Amino acid sequence: MSIQYVLRRLGIFFLIIWVASTLNFIIPRLAPGDPIGAILGQMQTQGATVANSAEIIATFRERFGLDDPLYIQYGKYLWSLARFDLGYSIAFFPAKVTDIVGNALPYTIGLLTVTTLITFSMGIFAGALLVWHATPRLAKIVITFFMMLAPIPYYLLAIIFVSVLAFSLGIFPYSGIVSVGRLPSQGFDLSYILDVLYHSTLPALSIIIAGVGGWILGMRGMMVTVLGEDYLTLAEAKGLRERRIFFAYAMRNAMLPQFTGLAISLGYVVSGATIVELIFSYPGMGYRLFQAISTNDFPVIQGITFFLVVSIAVAILVIDLIYPKLDPRITYNRR
Repeated sequence: MSIQYVLRRLGIFFLIIWVASTLNFIIPRLAPGDPIGAILGQMQTQGATVANSAEIIATFRERFGLDDPLYIQYGKYLWSLARFDLGYSIAFFPAKVTDIVGNALPYTIGLLTVTTLITFSMGIFAGALLVWHATPRLAKIVITFFMMLAPIPYYLLAIIFVSVLAFSLGIFPYSGIVSVGRLPSQGFDLSYILDVLYHSTLPALSIIIAGVGGWILGMRGMMVTVLGEDYLTLAEAKGLRERRIFFAYAMRNAMLPQFTGLAISLGYVVSGATIVELIFSYPGMGYRLFQAISTNDFPVIQGITFFLVVSIAVAILVIDLIYPKLDPRITYNRR
């Protein structure tokens, strides 16, 4: 891989971030309504008395720079992003956006990274087994059943799980990240970690079961194209074991294109599973993004989507650079 190609990819990487950040600045401001006025309106509907509301709105608009011309706001926005200064939340002032994101990010990464890797591993293995000639018929029936669940939205499965496993049977909790009143102790706390895993079981199950079917379909299609290759026939003629042919020759070559989808899926981890997090009151990035959109909290919206853009761009850049290592047949050198 040439240095020129790496530099060109880095240039495209920063261009993508700039374009996406610009859209991230423009789109929230196209939404109708005033964020400061919306927050004061919510306070009044909840019974709070707000005196001199006009002065408060003017003061907050000046504090957040909303009275400046758009080009000045845009310049300040880009300069802040360059310094990784995401500003303050409007709805939860004086909380910093970085603090809000920092508190939500570990929950989202912990949940979605694990579920994405589990879904990917289960999906590609099941998709390969689905078309392999030595797979038992019962296993194919079970895999086909999970493949049929692919069109079902994950939030619909989440609602079903809450209704059956949480409310009806009481096996799992229906909301929250830990038991009520539970606080982590100093140092390593195994019981706290187990409590977090226990509360994360239903959100994880809804994402895994709804997502595994898509990976099965993709791997099944790639596996079909691999089965007729000459190197499989040669491996069988050499008398190699069935298991080695399946894993080292068929599955290994069929799963290579799936890594691109895995990289993009891992990039989307930062965005969170918004509806699932809302259903389970899971304090992740999706839940915080929903709150920010509901209150027109521009800084939080821009902060979360900025992290999303960077994570996806980094994931695509990494997979693009390491793809020749995964598949030696691919080269970016000009001949």
